[in-house]
Amino acid sequence: MAETSQPNGNNFVHSTALMTDRYELTMVDAALRDGTANRRCVFELFGRRLPGGRRFGVVAGTGRFLSLLREFRFGDAELDWLREHEVVDASTLAWLANYRFSGSISGYREGEIYFPGSPVLTVEASFAEGVVLETLALSVFNHDSAVATAAARMSVAAGSRPLAEMGSRRAGEHSAIAAARAAFITGFDATSNMEAGRRWGIPTMGTAAHAYTLLHDSEEQAFRSQVAAQGTGTTLLVDTYDIVQGVETAIRVAGTALGGVRIDSGDLPVVAAQVRAQLDALGATNTRITVTSDLDEHAIAALAASPVDAYGVGTSVVTGSGSPTAGMVYKLVARQDSDGAWVSVAKASADKASKGGRKAAFRRLRAGVATAEVIAVSDGFEPLATVPEYPLDRPLQVPLVVGGVIDSAYEGAAGVLSARAHHRAVRAELPAKAFGLSRSDPALPTVYLDVE
Repeated sequence: MAETSQPNGNNFVHSTALMTDRYELTMVDAALRDGTANRRCVFELFGRRLPGGRRFGVVAGTGRFLSLLREFRFGDAELDWLREHEVVDASTLAWLANYRFSGSISGYREGEIYFPGSPVLTVEASFAEGVVLETLALSVFNHDSAVATAAARMSVAAGSRPLAEMGSRRAGEHSAIAAARAAFITGFDATSNMEAGRRWGIPTMGTAAHAYTLLHDSEEQAFRSQVAAQGTGTTLLVDTYDIVQGVETAIRVAGTALGGVRIDSGDLPVVAAQVRAQLDALGATNTRITVTSDLDEHAIAALAASPVDAYGVGTSVVTGSGSPTAGMVYKLVARQDSDGAWVSVAKASADKASKGGRKAAFRRLRAGVATAEVIAVSDGFEPLATVPEYPLDRPLQVPLVVGGVIDSAYEGAAGVLSARAHHRAVRAELPAKAFGLSRSDPALPTVYLDVE
């Protein structure tokens, strides 16, 4: 569950207001001075491309972003620091002191698939209210979506075999918790991170590391101690010294009812086959084999034919398996002019162009299989609730914040479970070519429709 800030005067214990970049505050300062700060605007968070030649991306971080938005308050400590460093003037400080997001936000559901150009998040608010959320939104969605996309690929490669996230030691302390959450949403079954378990309701796992074996005078003593503490259903780490001897010792100590053995080194396809044969010969036919050595989606796929029962993944999943950010951007796509009329705006820079206008997104399905990402674009803010030409297409956006009121259904442990179920359902819509692990173009084309 997300922690809730408790105001103490003008102090907010868990304020996220300074999780932003300086230029956002200086833009607010300048806009307040010239009178444009209150112009109604539409900001959009999207990716121009999928990182790493992936064939699809997965939206993650929505629930975290909404909880952080609740805490986006400038208390005395934040205001004093801004004043001391002369970031903005006194009138802007007064405006920040009263900041409460009062606009509306819609977006793709957490766990949803996205493609280049997908309007993952749409923020409708005054310029000042919306622009200060840029860094907060991007830091959440870029990290979490990168992890979720990598984790989804690993889940595809693993098939029905369970996956455990165990990369906390390879990430920042807060990133580790967020990564465990994103991985669980897209198919991992457990995490080693205890705070992720507490905060998000994710099942936790873990037994012992090599240090525990090395602590004891012999491997057998270590195994006997672990079994005494955790029962025969535990998993014993058998590769501290010699794997063959380790397996033999594990079965001698725990008996053939031993829950599992873990392998963390060696040529895994070869070693796994040898360990399976040894366990079966010893009568431990139900003892499971878990492998945990520097796995990524490609290594997992290479083990598909091996007698492996479960995988533990660390570094690769928490770092996005080579693509640690989703590469999303946050751009102004529409605004009101001085007369109150809506104007579509877009960046035109080479290789960084964006498409202006307010958008509605749909997944085109034929016989239950996705064929295209359909994005209706309005330059003049015509209604975008439906696309009459495609009444059977699935709408992708849902309201997340309406008039400043956050929909709590997407937060906390319940929100995580909902996102996990949604991801499972929408991943099943993808065509078979989406699940290839080689670099390729996006599995679906993005089709833009101009709304008349």
